[in-house]
Amino acid sequence: FGRMKPVIVVHGGAGRIFKEREEGSRAGVVRAALQGYGILKRRGSALDAVEEAVRSMEDDPHFNAGYGSVLNEKGEVEMDAIIMDGKNLDSGAVSAVKCIANPIKLARLVMEKTKHMLLTGCGAHLFAQAMGIPDTPGETLITERSRERWKKNLEPDSNPEEFQKDLGTVGAVAIDSEGNVACATSTGGLSNKLIGRVGDTACIGSGGYADNHSGATSTTGHGESIMKVVLARLILYHMEQGMSPEMAADTALDYMKTRVGGLGGVIVVNNSGEWAARFSTKQMSWATVKDDQLHYGIYAGERHTKSVDEALASESEGF
Repeated sequence: FGRMKPVIVVHGGAGRIFKEREEGSRAGVVRAALQGYGILKRRGSALDAVEEAVRSMEDDPHFNAGYGSVLNEKGEVEMDAIIMDGKNLDSGAVSAVKCIANPIKLARLVMEKTKHMLLTGCGAHLFAQAMGIPDTPGETLITERSRERWKKNLEPDSNPEEFQKDLGTVGAVAIDSEGNVACATSTGGLSNKLIGRVGDTACIGSGGYADNHSGATSTTGHGESIMKVVLARLILYHMEQGMSPEMAADTALDYMKTRVGGLGGVIVVNNSGEWAARFSTKQMSWATVKDDQLHYGIYAGERHTKSVDEALASESEGF
């Protein structure tokens, strides 16, 4: 049995990425993909790779996850995250969590240290404390930009829907040298959402799904629409029926658009290492590494390619 060639794919959210944020979004997904791939190259697990890639984007203010999350109606950060192991279908998720720098780490702990799959709000916070995760004051997760958007949306003539166009959920999928797949997704949700609103991200089968029998996927876009069609599981179903990752992604996204009028984006890897990054929104920042080649883009049809070595060299210069 030959060893699998590891593959990682990441996304930094589907929607509208403003011109002045394009560079940062591209750099952020590239950095995340390279970090995750580094783990896979050292024979690390797909689970560790997706967690690390997502953690890197949670810490990046360009993305709506962790630091830089959008604010709810009360002006607070409430975040959702999920991680899933395709080997045994184990999963861990957290929803509506506050004062946590890296919700994806907490989701991983829910998976490994409890008999449960999803912890929410106060309970998730108590669990974090029990696990020795330090409290991060809520305001330290707030960027100037998130606060500006929140204020704008509070104005009587504002149309929050306009601001929902850049839905910067972050996610990663991977297959490791053992042939195991995994997915991870993390988000700050919708700007000016009701307190306690939980979108697709923390919901297994919607925000992500991983199964060694078919592959793994992570989604982004309008959460309520994604939940209606159970988008992540739908994509794997199409692959189980024999579709390629790209075909499965396009078919599912098209169904979501025609059936419920929802837009979004997905990243997919199947159990033989083929991948796809597809979206029905105007843009989605994404990056992937396979065979030591890095590919990345934001616009439909845009795809840059670099060798990993070249990308790593320019990374270190960038810092």
